[in-house]
Amino acid sequence: MNIRDLSYITAVARHGHFGRAAESCHVSQPALSSQIKKLEQELGVKIFERDNKSVRLTEVGAELVKLADEALKITERMRLTASAARDPLSGHLKLGFIPTIAPYLVPHFVRHCREALPNLQVGFQEDITDRLNQYLQDGRLDVAILATPPDDSRFEALPLYDEPFWVVFPTGHDLRLMKGIRVDDLPEDELLLLSEGHCFRDQALDVCRIDSRPEIQSVRATSLETLVNMVAAGLGITLLPAMAVGGSWLKDYGLETEKLNDSKAYRRIYLTFRKTFPRRPLIQKLANILCQNLPDAVVRLSKNPER
Repeated sequence: MNIRDLSYITAVARHGHFGRAAESCHVSQPALSSQIKKLEQELGVKIFERDNKSVRLTEVGAELVKLADEALKITERMRLTASAARDPLSGHLKLGFIPTIAPYLVPHFVRHCREALPNLQVGFQEDITDRLNQYLQDGRLDVAILATPPDDSRFEALPLYDEPFWVVFPTGHDLRLMKGIRVDDLPEDELLLLSEGHCFRDQALDVCRIDSRPEIQSVRATSLETLVNMVAAGLGITLLPAMAVGGSWLKDYGLETEKLNDSKAYRRIYLTFRKTFPRRPLIQKLANILCQNLPDAVVRLSKNPER
């Protein structure tokens, strides 16, 4: 039994398919299947039930895969600890972003990261908060940029910046006549929000002090740009985080914007990571890079000096 065998069985369990598991492990399917059969013979038990249509874990197989996953996490921590001892600011880093942050922060971050950390190779993943948290738990991500504080005791987070909410509405809408638009001024029946699963939707509902009632329009939009297009089509109004309002692109759509005049109308952005992540100097360095040259529309929070 070796680490490779453990990675093979966890891959099959994750994908539920030998072919896809082999592809993820960068080996041929016959090689992966043969190695798993040898492991089953060594252990004297069946890990998987196989037929022509499906692959299922046996009862003991489920327990073995759980143990294999724990062992792989430990070996990864050993590798990272050794790497951090050599040079915590080099090597590989897996970084996640939520969709309402990634388009506006990633270009800025990549440019400065390459300058400040030339020996660091960063892989990016964009996804919704729940999945990014899961990827942090199982080690598929090292750190994530999220708009919610961690609710898992295994995580730690550095606050990066506060980002105010802006209201977006068509030119000619009644809101243009108001000065200092407040949350209470927003017509709830016109409010367009992202689909469920996006934390920005939940934050918008919370800021507006309303629940997800039927009159809150569900448009199943998965991007802020889709919401903007719907507002431009005259279907309602929406809220955007401050960094999404930058530039002239909204005016090109014939839309007007105004920052909400409400002290609670903002979201806090965090750099979230596992408490066991060994490269603490890299975490602080990343926080400093992310906060460099932020637009005036947001309020920087991370002021810790670099070490």
